[in-house]
Parts: sequence; C-alpha cells; structure tokens
Amino acid sequence: MGYARWDSDDWSDYAAGQAGRSREEVFTRRSLDPEFDPLNIRRRESRDSAQNPESNAIIVAFDETGSMGSIPDAFVREGLGTMVQALLDRRPVSDPHVMVMGCGDAWCDRAPLQVTQFEADLRIADQLSRLWLEGGGGGNRFESYNLPWYFAARRTSIDCFEKRGRKGYLFTVGDEPPPPKLLAAHVRAFLGDDLRRDLDNAELLRAAGRMYEIFHVVVEQGSHYRSFPDEVEQGWTRLLGQRVLFLADYRQLAEVIVSAIEVNEGRDPDAVVASWDAAAGTVAKALRRLPAASRRRGLLGYFGRSAR
Repeated sequence: MGYARWDSDDWSDYAAGQAGRSREEVFTRRSLDPEFDPLNIRRRESRDSAQNPESNAIIVAFDETGSMGSIPDAFVREGLGTMVQALLDRRPVSDPHVMVMGCGDAWCDRAPLQVTQFEADLRIADQLSRLWLEGGGGGNRFESYNLPWYFAARRTSIDCFEKRGRKGYLFTVGDEPPPPKLLAAHVRAFLGDDLRRDLDNAELLRAAGRMYEIFHVVVEQGSHYRSFPDEVEQGWTRLLGQRVLFLADYRQLAEVIVSAIEVNEGRDPDAVVASWDAAAGTVAKALRRLPAASRRRGLLGYFGRSAR
C-alpha cells in the first residue's frame, strides 16, 4: 500500500472537521474492525510507487489501554499532520509510509493488537480513527508492547529494506514497563500463528530489528509512570538502552518521533532540538539520554547496522 501522496490542504480540512468533537465521536468503533484484526491479515506491505518512488516504512504503535486513549486522540487531531508534514519538509527519510497499530494487554483484552495499512495520504488519519480504543489493560503492570515487534518481523514486507537495505522505523508508545515475554498461546489466539514456544523480548527485538529501527516512547503523563517511574525506566532501559525516549507532553509526540528519526539518520541533535521552537524543551528531554558519542554518530547499529 502507500500509492498516494500527502496533501496538506486535505489534512487541514480533516483536522478542522475534528474540532469540537468528543473522543467518542472521533473514535466511533465499539469493537474490533475486522480489517485491522491480525487474524485476518496475512501481510502488510509498504511498496514504492510513482508518487513515492523511495518509500520508507514508519510504524507507530499506541498503547490504547486506560488513560492512554488520549494519545491517539491527540495524534489524530493534530499530531499526525505535524509528523507527516515535518517528515516531508525535513526529509530525514524520503516518502514516508505510515502504519498505525493499537496495542493492549493480551492477558485480558479482547483486541490487544490492531493493525492498519501502510499509507502515505489522509487514509492514515481515517484508519487511525477506526481503531477501537478498548481502554482495557489489567493489573499485571505491563502491556503487550511486544506484539507489534512480532507483527513487524513476521507480517510486513517493506521496499525500503528489501530493495535498498534501509530499515524502517517502529515506535511503541505507552506508560507501562515491557512485558516479560510473548506467550505462544497469545500468538495463536490473536494472530493465528502456530507458535510452539514462548518468545523472549530479546529474540523479538533481534527479529524485528533486522528490518526496523526500534524505539519506545515512555509517556510520563501516564498514570503508571507517575506511580512507578523507576520500574518503567529500568525495565525499558535494560531492554532498549539509549532507544528509550521520555515524553513529557504527549501532545508533542510527533516532534519527538521526527527528532529521533533525524538523529538516527545522523543529524546534529542540538540543531534538531533548536529547530522545534515551542516543542524544543520536550524534544531535548526525550533525547537527553543519548550518550555523547552516540549523539555525534546517530543511533545506528543498536540492533545491527542497516546496509546503506
């Protein structure tokens, strides 16, 4: 998919139409859309086209449990337009194709993974608004952030990697620690794959990291992070090291995502931060944990260097 081009006027009209509407009026689904059910999806593809001749795949997977539903709501109203337009204007990568996922808790939710298509135009917003904000989650103090890694590794085909050896990008977003592992029973139940054993997170990251640069965005305004900040920070830092981004204002998620891509592509982080004006403080805080050497050379190589 992704055979179209982003139009800023279309986005402006769309965003204006969301003004004054409640979250329930924007996200009208009260059950899982069959089109986004991984049981019905064999593969999601990001392919080059005349409109996007050098496509680059970008996945944003939102935690949609509990209070986290405010994040995709803010993104569909404003953040998406900021992110795509900044990617097109700043060009850290060419021709972005964006997929959105909804991520919940496989231990207790009915739809712990929802997956849209890769798209390059306003259909990104349309599909995002069709996610079911289930608002579940349990008392286990983690969510199934590893389901997007599994899907990206096993069910996506992206031309940026297959044709040009360039990795796509995968961002998970939420306020809880990573889960301990991915249960084979959950993969069978929610994706239909006959997995014979559980997978630990390191395995999943290696598999998804072959094709994607992987980051996690910790939402500091989330209730779990506010209650257990050390638990969240230590869990993600042990797993991803410098690829953990700490988001102080969820309304500026787009700026943080674009900035991480820019720095990963070798741009000077201080210049990136300074370019954001009102969002500069949030971006600086999100990028602050990058080691000095990595800030100079970008973040490439954490899961294996792309062939470029």
